[in-house]
Amino acid sequence: MKYELASTSWDEKEIEAIQKVIKKNNYTMGDDVKQFEADFAKFTGNKYCVMVNSGSSANLLAIAAMFFKKENPLKRGDEVIVPAVSWATTYYPLCQYGLKLKFVDVDKYTLNFDLNELKKAITDKTKLIFAVNLLGNPNDYDAINEMIKDKNIYLLEDNCESLGGIYKGKQLGSIGLMGTYSTFFSHHMATMEGGLVGTDDEELYHILLSIRSHGWTRHLPEENKLCTKSKNAFDESFRFILPGYNVRPIEMMGAIGIEQLKKLPEFLRHRRENAKYFKELFENDDRFIIQKEIETSSWFGFSFLINENSNIKRESVIKALTEANIDTRPIVAGNFARKEVVKWFDYEIQGDLKNSDYVDKNGFFVGNHQFDIKDKLDYLKEVLKGV
Repeated sequence: MKYELASTSWDEKEIEAIQKVIKKNNYTMGDDVKQFEADFAKFTGNKYCVMVNSGSSANLLAIAAMFFKKENPLKRGDEVIVPAVSWATTYYPLCQYGLKLKFVDVDKYTLNFDLNELKKAITDKTKLIFAVNLLGNPNDYDAINEMIKDKNIYLLEDNCESLGGIYKGKQLGSIGLMGTYSTFFSHHMATMEGGLVGTDDEELYHILLSIRSHGWTRHLPEENKLCTKSKNAFDESFRFILPGYNVRPIEMMGAIGIEQLKKLPEFLRHRRENAKYFKELFENDDRFIIQKEIETSSWFGFSFLINENSNIKRESVIKALTEANIDTRPIVAGNFARKEVVKWFDYEIQGDLKNSDYVDKNGFFVGNHQFDIKDKLDYLKEVLKGV
């Protein structure tokens, strides 16, 4: 048996959507992207969504947009709190915009913020908390909002791994001021590459529209929060007002997204049913710690931490899984504060990051899928019995 990390979620509907774009002969961002943005916003509960070419670009635009707010914008040197375990492009936009990162430990069970360490990390210098919902699992947003309720601190969500997760009835990515999503192949739905930023803030929405496409005014509505547009389309065609990027999606990605979003509830149902079975198989296996669900996870994958009381080693586990054709990876990027690249960062570390180090040295995860994988999970159980 082969137990892959990820699998295609496409069928003839996505191929037909691509063919329709080819038939229209309009490959650049157009009506299908616009329709997908509207459909996606309806699903997530955001007022506005802006599609870009990747989840990484979504993070970049979200951080950049905070610098162009008219009131209380971010500025270089501001302190941003981040969890020590996440993906590289959670952190890179913060570095690239001259922000100071403060790495905070994660909880060994939820894999999200260690709430005690987060509370200690918040100071008068803190301007932003960039929360990451890891592997589909919500953060405890009641606790986080309680910590910052009387403080001038923004909350953003990196929700690239957790589309469809729910906290207290709200979709993840719609809880903070902005939330980011990824629609890369291995994620909950796939549009080739792709990502989105969601927000309820109209000014930020207009900033995102501008900086997605060169910082120009062309895609702004006539009435907007950034400028007064002239009636002369020629003058507005190349009018630049913000230092932006070109991170637009192609039209095919929007067309595919429209079809994928129709299937997403069923994808999520299978992922949660797989997770229920996974927990039945492994929650009483004392050799491993598996992720503790907060509210309703969308279960990107299934993580394992080798218990410190166990006499098995991660190297032997990975070897056994590899030989059995079971794909596995580290838990996201491990403890990012220990990566060589942070020599380029302005950063500090809250506490000792002992849990993040433990995840880094003793963690791994296997894939979840948008269809029934009980047979693969049985196979995984059998292989791990022999380790």
